[in-house]
Amino acid sequence: MTSDHAESIAAARTAIQSSRNPCCFSGAGLSAPSGVGTFRDPGDGWWSRHDPMKLASPEGFSEDPELVMKWYAARREQMAQARPNAGHLALANRKDIVQITQNTDDLLERAGCDRLVQLHGDITSDRCHGHCGHVERVDMSNPPLDRMCPACGDERMRPTVTWFGEALPSSAWSLAEQTARECDLMLVVGTSAVVYPAAALIEVASRSGATIIIVNSEATAASPLADHELIGSAEELLPRLLESS
Repeated sequence: MTSDHAESIAAARTAIQSSRNPCCFSGAGLSAPSGVGTFRDPGDGWWSRHDPMKLASPEGFSEDPELVMKWYAARREQMAQARPNAGHLALANRKDIVQITQNTDDLLERAGCDRLVQLHGDITSDRCHGHCGHVERVDMSNPPLDRMCPACGDERMRPTVTWFGEALPSSAWSLAEQTARECDLMLVVGTSAVVYPAAALIEVASRSGATIIIVNSEATAASPLADHELIGSAEELLPRLLESS
């Protein structure tokens, strides 16, 4: 490790320790070290063979619900085998940090985070694609495939996640936006910062005067907003940034 990198980590760590109202905004790069493939991972056979709009949009689901549910079953089985990594655990040990995440997995929850806002939904449950309101947890190790809603019988069940073209859950977005406005430091972890409106939360925090610390494997669209930017693995860097003094 170069002295410059060590100094950058020390400066970011000092900023976090001085913070009174921190939050974390995380993306797929946080869970990738646990073996959860990112949504755009070129190594994902499903992704490479199918247009994303067919796998994660209401139109794609209407056209071929069997294909969509098979793809989600494969992702759920992958997530069932994953375990929280050192990055998740380091965040969970800081109970004062509100966790805003774009991830739909449950790894932050399993690590012990209880102040969690999931902007894009929760892949561990299914809901009715219609308006009857039925929601049920699923067995991630043996996920269900295409089926009708057992409550209304009129619509199919689908993952409780936000697809392309759908609005974010209003309650989650309101809480995330309020948190971004009121925080004095935002830790941005493992996100490319190109998916809107979620990525706008970084801008909200910056405009409100918060210190922005970015931890990512490469520079991102949010890099110009960073007060401190650390390039590397969240699994390796977060424990160093968040360990007790």
